[in-house]
Amino acid sequence: MPTSPAQRPTHARYWVLLCVFVITVIYYADRATLSIVGTDLARDLHLDPVELGLLMSAFSWAYMALQIPGGWLLDRAGSKRVYQWSICGWTLFTLLQGFVNLLGVAKIAANTLFGLRLALGVVEAPSFPANSRIVAAWFPSVERGRASAVYNAAQYFAPALFSPLMGWITSDFGWRYVFWMMGGLGLVFSLLWTRLMHSPREHPWANAAEVGLIEQGGGLVDLDRPAAGRKTGFRWSQLRELLANRMLLGIFFGQYCINVLTWFFLTWFPIYLVKDRGMTILKVGFVAVLPYMCGFVGGILGGWFSDGLLKKGWSLSAARKTPIVIGMMLAMSMTACNYVSTQWAVIFLMSLAFFGKGFGALGWAVMSDVAPRTAAGLSAGLFNTFGNLAGVVTPIVIGHIFKATGSFSAALVYVSAHAFLAVVSFLVIVGEIRRVELSPAPSAA
Repeated sequence: MPTSPAQRPTHARYWVLLCVFVITVIYYADRATLSIVGTDLARDLHLDPVELGLLMSAFSWAYMALQIPGGWLLDRAGSKRVYQWSICGWTLFTLLQGFVNLLGVAKIAANTLFGLRLALGVVEAPSFPANSRIVAAWFPSVERGRASAVYNAAQYFAPALFSPLMGWITSDFGWRYVFWMMGGLGLVFSLLWTRLMHSPREHPWANAAEVGLIEQGGGLVDLDRPAAGRKTGFRWSQLRELLANRMLLGIFFGQYCINVLTWFFLTWFPIYLVKDRGMTILKVGFVAVLPYMCGFVGGILGGWFSDGLLKKGWSLSAARKTPIVIGMMLAMSMTACNYVSTQWAVIFLMSLAFFGKGFGALGWAVMSDVAPRTAAGLSAGLFNTFGNLAGVVTPIVIGHIFKATGSFSAALVYVSAHAFLAVVSFLVIVGEIRRVELSPAPSAA
């Protein structure tokens, strides 16, 4: 007997995922602004490579420090509301970065910009943990790898889409216009967010059949409902349990290593093409599109490949670890850039490395698989704390390497070594991937 349209599951979850993808593209482009405007901005504000590296790391200092509080806030207030606050905040601070040159004195302008980058990190802190919660609530297990890969691939799509535009704007108008453009985009999307984002049971585009399909497939459809959120409070015992879990510690360390690659690509990569390979900012804006798009394609394919292995009967551990190992081994190919001289060869090798990094970037899918139901936001915040420690360390370390050696050769080895360490972490430390169950809260006497 044919199924009536009312009984067929709707596809609201894919529209929700598109919404998450678009907003993630916007805030990753916000983070990457300094990588495009960095050469001109450093010249105008009289910054040396170490100072520029410190400025690039400012976002991550605050972003990392606020991950655990941000995760707790998500468990209390829900993804939709916290995300709305976050979007409004980062829109304001991105716009303000375009006005620092009006302060006149370069040192004051640089310090103000540093403060605004810190503030940007504060308000963006809940964003990626919120993405993880949204996917955990909206997608069954067999679709979660693909869904996580889609929003995670936004980190490559963002610079691929905006690098040519940012490069052209910086070249023809000046770096401050880049911040104004990105702030304006955030403002537009902040007005759309409340209309587009709802939890599964409240979404006007999702019927009961779709909600049932998600729930039966392991989706946490009630994760973001107010009643469920108020039951969840922070407990130090939860944090201790999470940090005492060997599997989680392996996942956290692996994510740190993977994010060393992320932050090289988001900060120093365009400057590497200018300083070591002699390209102009305008040329970099267009040439860098190919590696970024390879990272985007790799990110999507990695999620599809992992979910495909699950459907074929592979264990969750094997299905998630296999693309991570393959991807990180490919990412190590960037070291070969030290042995080639032509620009096309560098772009080819970096494209291969970007593809591998994207293919293996399944950390958020793994977190959606393992996060305890009673502390999904806290777990995601802790995971992102470890991951974004790389955002603090990597720009500074590479800045020191470049200042000391005058080239990026040692920096590429440093980044590649972390790809290898990510493989070791997932193969040796993590063990079986499974959902963590925390001890129940002690009952009142």
